[in-house]
Amino acid sequence: MERVITKSLLQWKEKSNRKPLIVRGARQTGKSWTITTFGKDHFEGTTHILNFEKRPDLHQVFELNFEIPRIIAEIEILLNKKITPGKDLLFFDEIQECPKAIVSLRYFYEQIPDLHLIAAGSLLEFSLNDIPFPVGRVQLLNMYPMSFHEFLNASGKAIVADLIMDTPKQLSESVHLMLIDELRKYFFVGGMPECVKIYIETNSLQEVFEIQSDLISTFRQDFNKFAGKADTRCLDIVLLNASQKVGEQIKYTEMADGFSSPTIKKAFILLETARLYKRVRASSPAGIPLGASASEKKFKAVMLDIGLMANLNGLNISKEYLKSDLLSIFRGAMAEQFVGQEILAATNDDLYYWAREAASSSAETDFLVEKLGKVIPIEVKSGKSGSLKSLHLLLETYKNVENAYVFSNAAFGQISEQKITFLPLYYTASAVTSS
Repeated sequence: MERVITKSLLQWKEKSNRKPLIVRGARQTGKSWTITTFGKDHFEGTTHILNFEKRPDLHQVFELNFEIPRIIAEIEILLNKKITPGKDLLFFDEIQECPKAIVSLRYFYEQIPDLHLIAAGSLLEFSLNDIPFPVGRVQLLNMYPMSFHEFLNASGKAIVADLIMDTPKQLSESVHLMLIDELRKYFFVGGMPECVKIYIETNSLQEVFEIQSDLISTFRQDFNKFAGKADTRCLDIVLLNASQKVGEQIKYTEMADGFSSPTIKKAFILLETARLYKRVRASSPAGIPLGASASEKKFKAVMLDIGLMANLNGLNISKEYLKSDLLSIFRGAMAEQFVGQEILAATNDDLYYWAREAASSSAETDFLVEKLGKVIPIEVKSGKSGSLKSLHLLLETYKNVENAYVFSNAAFGQISEQKITFLPLYYTASAVTSS
């Protein structure tokens, strides 16, 4: 299954001042498969894979010192293969299991800059917190679940996959309805590669749900690795409640009954560090960068994957899947999850939203994005301009905002005098990235 991140990997490969690359992402998002396939397809030499989880004996190579020629020589002995800089790819998989290997990356950059080296791992952030991180000596790249564009490509619909990445435009009703139907499938299958693969092979949502349940069980097994850092029962409750509250402001006191606010906060931060969801902070549309005015106290969350979100909430497939309006599925939360997930994958940036600061005011827009030096507010709504009171208030208050997007089930349309562009949900990635 072709992944868009491969383009970024190719750009990294061709850099003259290339640094070792760390690919970060949650479990089962396809890091190992993508990097291994990239090595086989784009290197004339060999892809050498060191899996520090499967080969604990490799850890000792990094214990003595950080003399890279020695490390390379010993790796060659253990793998029984010659490593040739400039031709081969060296891949450190599950590198979080060997913190000294993470530290060594800076020395690879300094001592053998011609060597192509990629590292990846799950729960990597926890290891990075406990070691001196090689700042300035490595490049970081985030990996997310498969986007809707990648889902369509994997499903054999390359033409329509390219279409939704083009500049948004009016499509015929038949093409529009076909895309809405494909998007409905994606809402429940999601973008975890194993789930996409199973669905393409079997066309069975039931088998997809079983895979999703297994993945969630794997995430929960990781909770044991947090022992001493958070209560595992609290972690489980917070994960479930976060999936139920997509689109709502998070308040720690409402996330887990029977636990103190500090305990819940710790659990929330640990799950965020494990990349099971992404914090969406409130910010001001007054100017960029949005991060400069972002709040640390007022925030929402977007889950790692829309399919896992559906599974966690136990959505009734016979009832929800048949709804014609995607905005009506799970009270509209699935549509907002989709838009947030697509923005993350397309921009590789933080997420923000707007909430009015005035007392006793509930006015807010679902997301804020930066595009071409401008702030663009985003709403995920029915598409009727008369129901967009918060968005109109924002446009009236912040004169610097020149355009806003409303994503819905409806077809493409514009109201230029109101500075609003109405877009079908499937155009999310294109809308936030196209010029």
